[in-house]
Amino acid sequence: MPYMRGMASKSTSQGTGPKQRQLRVGELIRRNLSDVLARGDVHDPDLERISITVGEVRMSTDLKVATAYVLPLGGKFADEALAALRRNTGELRHLISRNMTLKFTPQLRFVLDETFDRMDETRRLFADETVQRDIAQPDDDAEE
Repeated sequence: MPYMRGMASKSTSQGTGPKQRQLRVGELIRRNLSDVLARGDVHDPDLERISITVGEVRMSTDLKVATAYVLPLGGKFADEALAALRRNTGELRHLISRNMTLKFTPQLRFVLDETFDRMDETRRLFADETVQRDIAQPDDDAEE
């Protein structure tokens, strides 16, 4: 294959997961956003009275959009928390940009984190008698 000057090499990997840089930037934003919310830097009474956990931040491939998966403590006041976060997106973006050395600060989007609900549902399913009976059954394919 001839050498082509100036052309970026493309990865032959067909992986669909996030790239290392997306993961690093997402974690950086998650930590900064968590710190800003924990310190109460945003002057909004709704945000001050609700403790919000930032479980994960997923970055778009171009790193221009950060989707933060958030959950208010105990899952209470979720709609109010999302509304307050969305209302203060500009200020939050400005506050987290102070501690980052990126060329630009990505747009912030907020989504309710449903991971805990899915974990509870999984636990409930595993506790079901039918599932327990199936788990206790020896594998038909097991070598004896």
